[in-house]
Amino acid sequence: MSTSAAKASAPSREAEFDVDLFVIGGGSGGIRAARVASGHGAKVMLAEEYRLGGTCVIRGCVPKKLFVYASRFSDTFDEAAEFGWRLSVPHFDWPSLVAAKDREITRLERLYGTGQEGAGVEVVRSRAVLEDAHTVRLLEDGRRVRARTILIATGARPELPPFDGIELGITSDGVFDLKTFPRKLVIGGAGYIAMEFAGLFAALGSDVTVVCRGSNVLRGFDEDVRQAVAGSYTNRGIKLMFGDSIRRLERRDGDVGGGDHAGRIDVTTEQGGRLVADQVLLAFGRTPNTTSLGLDRAGVKTGADGAIIVDANSRTNISNIYAVGDVSNQFNLTPVAIREGHAFADSVFGKKAWQVDYSNVPTAVFSSPEIGTVGLTELEARAQYLAVDVYKVRFRPLKAAVTGDCEARLLKVVVDCESDRILGIHIFAEEASEMIQVLAIAVGSGATMKDFMSVMAVHPTVGEEIVAMQTPTVRYDRRDASTPLVPSAAV
Repeated sequence: MSTSAAKASAPSREAEFDVDLFVIGGGSGGIRAARVASGHGAKVMLAEEYRLGGTCVIRGCVPKKLFVYASRFSDTFDEAAEFGWRLSVPHFDWPSLVAAKDREITRLERLYGTGQEGAGVEVVRSRAVLEDAHTVRLLEDGRRVRARTILIATGARPELPPFDGIELGITSDGVFDLKTFPRKLVIGGAGYIAMEFAGLFAALGSDVTVVCRGSNVLRGFDEDVRQAVAGSYTNRGIKLMFGDSIRRLERRDGDVGGGDHAGRIDVTTEQGGRLVADQVLLAFGRTPNTTSLGLDRAGVKTGADGAIIVDANSRTNISNIYAVGDVSNQFNLTPVAIREGHAFADSVFGKKAWQVDYSNVPTAVFSSPEIGTVGLTELEARAQYLAVDVYKVRFRPLKAAVTGDCEARLLKVVVDCESDRILGIHIFAEEASEMIQVLAIAVGSGATMKDFMSVMAVHPTVGEEIVAMQTPTVRYDRRDASTPLVPSAAV
């Protein structure tokens, strides 16, 4: 047989694969990657076993923000009277809020589906698992799909430490769909998820207790911000139990569970504390959603925490398998997952290679007031730089002059003394999330404190406090080893 005849009779490389890209997971990262890859001409299939949109849209950022909006009316109603408004006594109706949330989430999910369809992506409603490095099996119908490239974007799930009665608790996955409003709520954990729910449920009328193993809330955030939040929550009547953790949950004698309402629950802590709750929210963090995905069959390596190990291009140790978003447990934020998905699709299918820049990633905590932060904390900066200036101001917003609100807001800027470059900004104030999004542009562009000082203030605003800072509150200087570190000054 001639060489040309042999080539003609051999199966083509293209025939080996059903699709160019198979995406496992229809959350923010997977959806962005699928749409962009399809736009570059790839044949794409995406499998999602639950609802399109993932954690953020269905049971995370979006419904959480809607609930936060609802919770803030409580303060608004109280403050309105001080500004001359005469209102009847407001009444909060939990089922109406849940129904409004459901309508918006359904609308968004429909938009995601329409967007994928319009982009030419085939969406399959099924759990998908790996059988080898190029084969995905759909559990709904048993179909096997051969893919040239596979992207894993399965996100993360709530982490649940073992203790007796844990089945009586709920997680952030289910808290938005409770049929009955919890008048007494106990929250285990003190990360950003726990703090956001503690604040919003307290504002809606719950008696909230937070049980926290550590000595303060929001581990990993700037120390001044952590203290400001803890103080604010205590002033608002939220009870914070530090140095303790939940040991056991038990149904109270005579209480019968029905639906999602488990009846009263007795909560016992490791330090012997006893609490009674309508619901116990378990917010101990999240863990990569890699269980039973078939990663071992494909040879994909994971870390001790179950996260898929990837390089700077989101590529795993298997050359044609990639992972983006929380499943790799790098920066567990929706915008990061979206950026990773976009970079992957451009690089692999669009011939436009680029990598995600993880420096100066801004983030927000939707407490009330909000937290906005970007860059290094004070302690991180002091560990990495020889000399650090800290600019810090605590203040009351103008509205407080009428309402009588005594709670201080916080603005803090961390600066490298030698270059004057801003290393980090940390805000605890209304609309902090909106401010930090814009300020992150300046920090990422290498702005200096002199740049900030040269900007004309907009008055009266919260933001003007940042550009009004002229003198460091405290300087930490290790350039002269004989000079002791100055303790953080109280403001």
